[in-house]
Amino acid sequence: MEQTAQNLQQQVELYGEPLGEVVRRITATLGLTQGGLAQVIGLSAPMLSQLVSAQRVKIGNPAVVSRLRAVSELADLAVAGGIEPEHIAHELDGIRAATSAYTRPTTAHLQRSAAAGPPVDPPARFVRPLTIPGGPPDAQAPSARAVVREIQDLFRAVASADEIQRAATAAAAVSPGVAELLLAYGTGRTADALAHYDQHHG
Repeated sequence: MEQTAQNLQQQVELYGEPLGEVVRRITATLGLTQGGLAQVIGLSAPMLSQLVSAQRVKIGNPAVVSRLRAVSELADLAVAGGIEPEHIAHELDGIRAATSAYTRPTTAHLQRSAAAGPPVDPPARFVRPLTIPGGPPDAQAPSARAVVREIQDLFRAVASADEIQRAATAAAAVSPGVAELLLAYGTGRTADALAHYDQHHG
């Protein structure tokens, strides 16, 4: 039980909430089974089950993380009434077909963005960035927040916060800038990472 609690806490640190909550929200909203969701995001059903029960902590493949974020956003959109129920299956097919960590925005999101005007900051919980390089011609350029969140996802997909902290400590003596980068994007808050990005990216 203690190990499960620790694993759940690590999932919160990595993804903003336990993966079990993410999966239950998605399946209830979109009418998917857990196995069906596993097929969409490109993960085996047993592996997803272990993540949901916190027997495992993290998803090792950044592309799978991105697809799960995309499905989570689609579920949020469905709750908000931003997509017609008959269009959900088409959007899920598009997410299933995505193979890159930088997945394209959903058609429904692009339509909503065009109608709503300038984008607003996404909620803090498990929501993927909304604009991606290589998207359709009418897609907006990625915002600083979208880029920062992708970098955070990549760091957190390959290492825990403790591992990143140790790597930063080891790097500090020979490359303080690299150590700062690891801490800003690997363990820091999104606001701190944005400040670092703005400072160094201009």
